[in-house]
Amino acid sequence: MHEAVGERKGEPMDGTEELRAQAQAWRRAIVANEAEEIGRFMTEDWVLVDEDGVGTRERFLSLVSSGALTHSRMEPVPGTERVRVYGDTAAITARVVNTAHFGGREFHADEWTTDLYHRTGQGWICVLSQVTPARE
Repeated sequence: MHEAVGERKGEPMDGTEELRAQAQAWRRAIVANEAEEIGRFMTEDWVLVDEDGVGTRERFLSLVSSGALTHSRMEPVPGTERVRVYGDTAAITARVVNTAHFGGREFHADEWTTDLYHRTGQGWICVLSQVTPARE
């Protein structure tokens, strides 16, 4: 029996690897501080849910575009990434460490993140991101 292109032995061809690659590319865009590239990974109505409430795509990208918010690190903790596909919906959960710069200060974060994706004719796109500070 032959494996499908891109399929790893014992792993179904459900979009899991494509999603992992998408998440990695999105993290690279965030660290590159490229607002337009970051925006390609998000729906127009994407939101970020964090301890401050619900933030919008427009607000997040405007902070990046202006240089008010930058990131120099965004990495998942090895072994924590969990990808699940449910038809045209998917969730990626991982513990992520990042370094951000905002308001002239540097912030180091260790967070559990969940990104919800929707599969379109052009591929996967994120509709919602949620972050929770991780406990040691």
